[in-house]
Order: sequence, then structure tokens, then C-alpha cells
Amino acid sequence: MTGRRKVRVAVVGAGPAGLAAATAAAAGGASVLVVDQASHAGGQIWRHRDRSSLPEGARTRLARFEVSGAEHLPGATVVDAEPGRLGVVTNLGPLAIEADAIVLATGARELFLPFPGWTLPNVFGVGGLQALIKAGLNVAGKRVVIAGSGPLLLPVAATVATHGAALVALCEQAEAWRVAAFGAGLWRSPSKFAEAARYRAAFRGTRFRTGCWIARADGGAAVGEVTLTDGRRSWRERCDLVATAAGLVPNVELGAAVGCRIADGALAVDDAQATSVPGVFAAGECTGVGGEELAILEGEIAGLAAIGRATAALHPPRDRARRVVGRIARAFAPRPELLGRPDPDTVVCRCEDVRFEQLVAAWGAREAKLATRAGMGACQGRVCGAALERLFGWPPAAVRPPLSPARVADLAALSER
Repeated sequence: MTGRRKVRVAVVGAGPAGLAAATAAAAGGASVLVVDQASHAGGQIWRHRDRSSLPEGARTRLARFEVSGAEHLPGATVVDAEPGRLGVVTNLGPLAIEADAIVLATGARELFLPFPGWTLPNVFGVGGLQALIKAGLNVAGKRVVIAGSGPLLLPVAATVATHGAALVALCEQAEAWRVAAFGAGLWRSPSKFAEAARYRAAFRGTRFRTGCWIARADGGAAVGEVTLTDGRRSWRERCDLVATAAGLVPNVELGAAVGCRIADGALAVDDAQATSVPGVFAAGECTGVGGEELAILEGEIAGLAAIGRATAALHPPRDRARRVVGRIARAFAPRPELLGRPDPDTVVCRCEDVRFEQLVAAWGAREAKLATRAGMGACQGRVCGAALERLFGWPPAAVRPPLSPARVADLAALSER
């Protein structure tokens, strides 16, 4: 049997943007329901077992949300959506949510560009390793290599170092001049400059290399060594754990499912964070990767706009914070060497064990699915899809429900009106 709820505002995602949207809408007297797959509010960035270890600003935001009157539904997965309606699967069964307005705060995920050995045990995403450490993974004494791209490398390196691991290599694929130009631009945001300096101090004994990346990972039952390269020479590092990612990709699937326009790989929004679909708003990394400060401002605007409140006063600080989106994209775009063709036997779709050589004859994502099942596994193409777009230049595959794997009985129950 399907449960049913009617609220004024439904928020998808309980990270900084979603919590800000929910708090703002609830403060205006609206009934608000926040659905999120995780068991606790805070998203990836505020995910800590011990809240006391969070920055004061994060603790304040979480506390405001908890007393706002907004309802939080953890462990909930959206499997179907249309304007004004969400089909959700929870631990207690399916739930149909009707809402006057929907705020999408679905965040972003890591971009993985395949290399030989990337599927070995103990090779993680950069954010994935950070999440595991926050959840209690003991890395004390472990040799860790972090290699990838983007500002996320610094906080993860700091997390690894402060939890007792030996950070044997920290590599950014972008050239030194690009990283330096990005860092120089941080003077416009003193808080971000101070944050970067704080992270760097946590692993001051480790050299931060630029212009280098992982060529391959090797090991038996788990990774034991990586080969790093700068395009001119290569060297090896012994390690117990590897964290890698070539940046972040906005999670736009839910927005695409309800018909929202997508521009430059992110959900397109206007000044009030409204998407192209009436009654649907978006905030945070799903509209472009810009960090915590921007996500909070966008969330507040979306929450107010969703209940018809004025938002103009928040536009100037949001617009200033938004400038970082373009700077990140320019500074940390994957270099051509990372987008070159991997070895023929390199796994591209790890869910279905599809190798690069099986994909080269396909014309696009649909043909690849039909011929190899690439993108049809448990992750529904969320890992390999972005890599296929970049390796082959294919457009994104069409989004169709269910948006996540679900029981047939739950889908059938949600289809009843």
C-alpha cells in the first residue's frame, strides 16, 4: 500500500543547499518535507559522526533546520518524478508526495575517468574515501595516494593526514599555472582563502604536485602500487589506499526526468533559482559546482521563491559566490591526456564489467547499452555515463524512470493514483 503526503514544499537532498531551502521555506510558514537517501542530514560535506567536529557555521545551520518545523525523511530514494509529484521508496514502503513546489538540491558526484586498475579494491573516489573516514574507517598508518583534480583534493588530504595516515603523494592533474591562477583569485573570497590555507597546513609535510596523474594501479587482492606520470616521466608509489577523481559532475537526472532544461551539464535556473519547469526550483551543486557558500545562498533563495517570497536581497552575494563556478571549470578541466583512449582491456562500466574495446564500435550511449549493457547496472550509468560522454563525445543518455533500482511491487504501488 502506498503512503501519501501533501506538502507545500518538497525538498530533495539534505545537504547545505537543501537544508537552507527547507529552513527558509519553513520560516515562512510553509509545510516542508525533505527527502534524502542518507541516514543523517548534512550531505557529503557535513557528514560527521561527531557533530562537534564540524565548523561552527555548519553546526548552526543544522541546528536551525532541526528547529525550523521542516520534516526530514532520511533513507528515502526518489524513483519517479513529475512536476508537483515525487514517487519515493522508504524503509517503510513506497510514498507518493504531492507538493505545490519542489526544490531540487541533488548535489554532485565524482567524475571517474578509467585507467588500468581503477577497479581494484581499496581504490576509492576522493569524496568516497573521505566519507568512509568520517564514518569510522581506520586509516592510521596506511600509505595513501590522492590524485585527481579540483579543490576537493585539499580537504580530503587534510582528513587523511589528521586521521593518522601517511600521505605519500598528492597530485593535481591541472598545470601549475592554472592552479596558481585559481589560488590567486581567492583574494576575492577571504573565507575560501583561509579555508584552503587551513587544509594545506594539515599536510604541510607532503609535496603538492601539479601537472601529474595516475597512469595505472597494480595489485593482487587490493591495490599495492600506483604509477604516476607528468607526461614526460613516470614513477611508482607503494600504497595501501588510493583516492582519485577528475572533478565533480552535477546530479541532473531528477531534474531531467521532470523536464528541466540542462545547460553546460547542470540544471539551468533563473535569478530566483527557478528551473524551466513551473513550480520546480534547483539549488546547490546540481546547478553548477561552486562550493558550500554558494549552495547555501542558492538554497535560501530557492526556499523563499518556492513560497512566493522576495529574494532580491540575496542575489548580489549569490552572484558574487557564483563566479567561482566558472573559475573552477576553467582551472581544473581534465587535460587531454586524461581523455585519451585507455588500454583496450580497461574496464569502463564496472557494474557490468564492460571494457573499452567493447564500446569503440558503438555510435552512442543507447547502442552501447544494447550491445554491452554499459550503464545498465546498479548505478544506472551514474559512474560510467559521464566517462562515456567525455571519452567518446556521446550526448547523455535519456533519463527514464525508475531513477534508481526499486522493487517492482513498489513501482506498481506508486503508479496507482
